[in-house]
Amino acid sequence: MYKILDKEHFSEHVVKLVVEAPMIARSRRPGHFVIVRVGEGGERIPLTIADSDLERGSITLVVQEVGVSTRKICALNVGDEFTDVVGPLGRATHVENVGTVVCCGGGVGVAPLLPIVKAMKQAGNRVVTILAARTADLIILRDQVAPFSDELIIMTDDGSLGRKGLVTAGLEEVVKREKVDQVVAIGPAVMMKFVSKLTEGYAIPTMVSLNTIMVDGTGMCGACRVTVGGKTKFVCIDGPEFDAHKVDFDEMIMRLRSYN
Repeated sequence: MYKILDKEHFSEHVVKLVVEAPMIARSRRPGHFVIVRVGEGGERIPLTIADSDLERGSITLVVQEVGVSTRKICALNVGDEFTDVVGPLGRATHVENVGTVVCCGGGVGVAPLLPIVKAMKQAGNRVVTILAARTADLIILRDQVAPFSDELIIMTDDGSLGRKGLVTAGLEEVVKREKVDQVVAIGPAVMMKFVSKLTEGYAIPTMVSLNTIMVDGTGMCGACRVTVGGKTKFVCIDGPEFDAHKVDFDEMIMRLRSYN
């Protein structure tokens, strides 16, 4: 169980793993995540489920190497196994036909964005997808997102692919030319913060998927707590998706830097 079936390098530090997990594959929905562990004394790492294959009984995870534990995960090869894969966890994405939805993904945030793009399109929405990263080699899942996007916009900080600029530049261009009924943003906290500020000015409902520090994934430890609408919420059980305009991003960013 939890055997790695496929492995693909998106870049030097970003890896896609297809993992055998038939029960999770059957029950997962867009927005759900799992917590994985490598080794009996391994750290618990939360990862969003980017995709699933019911026939194969597998789920797809995208991992960015940022520390010791994620380095161990990225070093796994086909045939190796995770010690634990727990899930699906969190609340599934609320999907309905609202009209035009702009889905913004920054860096590895495109992985959790992919199932949402698919679901929004299948619900009958017009979907505009904006993928953003520092450079061209950090743009991931472009070919997987494209078939479910009525329009695909690529933004890179250095202009090495698509248009030069931040995700907010691409988003504002869309907002100014047509009516946008909903925005979904997933990526670095600072990216989501400024997307939220932009859409708040245009009164566009916006959903973000938060990537806080997480330990147990069941609401017991409180490590993932955030302030939403002036109230404490736990990302693992109340989220990971929240109304962007109610999230205290400054507090969240400060907590994310706690272990720097």
